[in-house]
Amino acid sequence: MKKISIFTDGACRGNPGPGGWGALLRYNQHEKKLYGAESHTTNNRMELTAAIKALENVQEFCHIELTTDSEYLRKGITEWIHKWKKNQWKTTNKGLVKNRDLWQTLDALVQQHKITWHWIKGHSNHPENDLADALANQAIDDLLK
Repeated sequence: MKKISIFTDGACRGNPGPGGWGALLRYNQHEKKLYGAESHTTNNRMELTAAIKALENVQEFCHIELTTDSEYLRKGITEWIHKWKKNQWKTTNKGLVKNRDLWQTLDALVQQHKITWHWIKGHSNHPENDLADALANQAIDDLLK
């Protein structure tokens, strides 16, 4: 089974505001950089979008090591989502789950692979996370030109 490393990050200037996402995919010596932006969004939506866009670029079943600096993303997909689905996408205090559209898209993509989720502290001189962050911010800069 192929093993792919993915590093993702989201950024927002204002929350909400213009936002960007970035992802680095690595398979052996091959790397692919992805990024994009939205004019009015939130940081959490960009974190989710980065993971979604990265996974959409993996065309066959793989073992994926996905690293993010977002606890919202990692805990949401590995812990909270099970209760949300069981409770018809409501939180424990009966509110609607925010970003449900993206969580549902991510959930479907996760089913297509064997994924191990990793969290690292953001802005801590982790080269791949720094690159994903730079891609997200480049996307915002491009959008605002």
